[in-house]
Amino acid sequence: MAQETALIVGVGDGLSASLARLFHAEGMAVALASRNTDKLADLAAETGAKVYACDAADRASMAGLFDALDSDGMTPTLAVYNPSFRVRGGIAELDQEAVEKTLMITAYGAFLMAQHATQRMQKAGSGTILFTGASAGVKGYAKSAPFAMGKFALRGLAQSMARELHPQNIHIGHFVIDGGIGESGDDAKLHPDAIAQSYLDFHRQHRSAWAWELELRPWVETF
Repeated sequence: MAQETALIVGVGDGLSASLARLFHAEGMAVALASRNTDKLADLAAETGAKVYACDAADRASMAGLFDALDSDGMTPTLAVYNPSFRVRGGIAELDQEAVEKTLMITAYGAFLMAQHATQRMQKAGSGTILFTGASAGVKGYAKSAPFAMGKFALRGLAQSMARELHPQNIHIGHFVIDGGIGESGDDAKLHPDAIAQSYLDFHRQHRSAWAWELELRPWVETF
């Protein structure tokens, strides 16, 4: 079997780092994409990953990322979109540019990554695309309209893609992360390594029983 290649867009500490370590441990080649690549040196050294600069919400930057991946023999068989941005405030006072930025990073960038990944996975005949969502994608909270708008759009993108692409052997996953992420041992937070394991398990589901969405929350979280 050919080696799998995992692309993680929007890499920082926490979940993205846990995903990179797990995918590397499972024998995958790993590509890390972020606007700020300086912070990725230690993680790249630990996981043998290739690092790419990418502004997820910029069309040219995302196209350049996938061109570079192709040139390096790193065309992804698994792609994960993690970036999001949020601004809080009452609807009457929200800064319009900050709202636009929230939508561009949280949703539009996901579309850009998904389009480029899909084009390549359709040619390959298989692949997996995963999106990191939030409880804000299923319920809008007061003074958090921009984040809800972005995450609702992300969930809609994933659901539409699943209906289109599952019959083409491309597995789509949307993860509702309902709670804070942390490694402190606090039961009220989701451990990033545990979330990463769920992503890997989802990726490896047998296609006779594919899911398109998974909700994850601490066992003490109310919902």
